[in-house]
Amino acid sequence: MDVSDDFWDDYIQVAFLDSWIFVCFVVFWLGSEQDHFIITLFICLCNSFSNIHYAISVFNHVEQPNLYLWNSMLKGHCEKSFLFKTIEIFKQLKLSETVVPDKYTYPSLIKVCSNELALREGKMFHGSVVRCGLEMDLYVGTCLVDLYGKCREIECARKVFDGMFEKNEASWTAMIVGYLNSGDLGLAQKLFDEMPHRVIDQTEFIMVNLMSACSQVGCSQIAEWVESYASQTSIDLQRAHVVCALVDMHAKCGNMDRATSLFEKMSQRDLISYCSMVQGLSLHGHGEEAVQLFARMLEDGLIPDEVAFTVVLTACSHASLVEEGCRYFSMMTNNYSITPSPDHYSCMVDLLGRAGQLEEAYELIKSMHGEPHGGAWGALLSACRVHGNVELGEIVVGRLFELEP
Repeated sequence: MDVSDDFWDDYIQVAFLDSWIFVCFVVFWLGSEQDHFIITLFICLCNSFSNIHYAISVFNHVEQPNLYLWNSMLKGHCEKSFLFKTIEIFKQLKLSETVVPDKYTYPSLIKVCSNELALREGKMFHGSVVRCGLEMDLYVGTCLVDLYGKCREIECARKVFDGMFEKNEASWTAMIVGYLNSGDLGLAQKLFDEMPHRVIDQTEFIMVNLMSACSQVGCSQIAEWVESYASQTSIDLQRAHVVCALVDMHAKCGNMDRATSLFEKMSQRDLISYCSMVQGLSLHGHGEEAVQLFARMLEDGLIPDEVAFTVVLTACSHASLVEEGCRYFSMMTNNYSITPSPDHYSCMVDLLGRAGQLEEAYELIKSMHGEPHGGAWGALLSACRVHGNVELGEIVVGRLFELEP
């Protein structure tokens, strides 16, 4: 009897789901639901495999969770950028009479605010940090500098930076990146020149991080300065990870000629460098070229991972390449046995929505295993607005309110 690929895909999904249910059963059957060490390990494992719902279920059965458990739960939600749910958990922690937030609690909280550019919530956590007397902690302070820098509250970032008793290369980099993010190249250069010798010894670390930051800022002028400055230092610009960082920086800043030149001169192109180029081409209006480059990557024998498929599906979405997007989405599961993530579904919903295929996008969301991601519903809502589908739009709004009331 012939068995379809869809059957095996569903079978694997169910088997994987059952394995988590079985682990939960064993934990409770052994009476270990109050063992903080075992539950912490289980929650960390759930976080690693993006099974946050199982982590919540087990955590809710712990009568008096210790701080390690609270911090693990917070970290899991922060890594998935569940800002509002993270705040809810933090409020529950604060109401607990047995634990008090520590220096390991706040970095995750502040990072999720940085990722979401949630300045108001970040300031709330900053106030809590001060009340707990943790404002002088190296890692907490560095996260605050990063938060204010990304939110372009540069005076606040500098105030925190100047108040830190101890600074490391990450602290200096966060402050320099803050200036770059605000478009103040002069102050960024000035601060770079003021770095103490012990930090300058980490020049390669700092320069690669600056290249990464420039990728996010997207300013070609800053990118040219960073490469020019790097060429005057002792770091080897031919090292693979340095070249990859340069390619990524120039590609995302729109200097595709320079990015292409560096890319083609690489002695060995890896998955990261290919994805940087594909993403850069996609971001700057060259979607078809981006998809062609991805096809070239496959011809070179490289095996794409989850991130690579997210990049190419995004490129297909930006260029309205529906046929290619559907083909790569199918290839991901059938050829490479990669289970589609919420991000993959969001890309596909966006792709179908832009093409006006709203019902197909809606059916795809309903076919998702587990709870549909807010990003997928948001992409569908945007498509409903563009194409004037009020009826479906009302359904989507209802689902979004259920996810984040």
